Amino acid sequence: MRVLIIEDYEPVRSSLAQALSEDGFTVDAAADGTNGLWLARHYHFDAIVLDIMLPGIDGMEILRMLRQQKSSVPVLLLTARHTVEDRVEGLDSGADDYLVKPFAMAELLARVRAMIRRRFGDSDSLIQIGELSIDTTAKSAQVGEETLELTAGEYRLLELLCRRRNQVVTRSEIWDSLYDTNSGTASNVVDVYIGYLRKKLKSAGMDSLIETRRGLGYLVKDY
Repeated sequence: MRVLIIEDYEPVRSSLAQALSEDGFTVDAAADGTNGLWLARHYHFDAIVLDIMLPGIDGMEILRMLRQQKSSVPVLLLTARHTVEDRVEGLDSGADDYLVKPFAMAELLARVRAMIRRRFGDSDSLIQIGELSIDTTAKSAQVGEETLELTAGEYRLLELLCRRRNQVVTRSEIWDSLYDTNSGTASNVVDVYIGYLRKKLKSAGMDSLIETRRGLGYLVKDY
């Protein structure tokens, strides 16, 4: 899953980027509201962590503009403001969650994961498709009792396709979800990872899980 951080204070921004990356997310970051809004408008993100007090355009205005443009991306607001009125304003403006500084990083990660689960209609951290089980908190997958030995890239691809089950996911959507804007990765890496993943699924008895829709993309169906 891909997350955008919009936070002007560099130590917080760096800490957030590191923690989210270590938790398995692809991360982009912006240090001001103007650049953050541009990224949010031009790239696909599964969640945004948004500071309210920003140079350029403040976080509340970014949030309002995204919602006016019918963007449904989940947004977690970060702020030093802690009154009920501040929280109500943020939530009424379209925020999905609200976290007051200082905060525990573990709580922020849990809130981001929860927002993404809600977006995809998953009630908990476990995705079950036939014999395949994916634990999105532990970042692990297994078929029956057999654990799949996946690289970080293979796991992220499998999670994305299974969260989007019953939908065709295009190559460009996969690339946008798995790689940040500074990535120098070639676009054909998607096909390479699909091949690696299929081999490991085949060895576990699920060789037909990922379907190719020629000219469109890839599809995982519910069993």
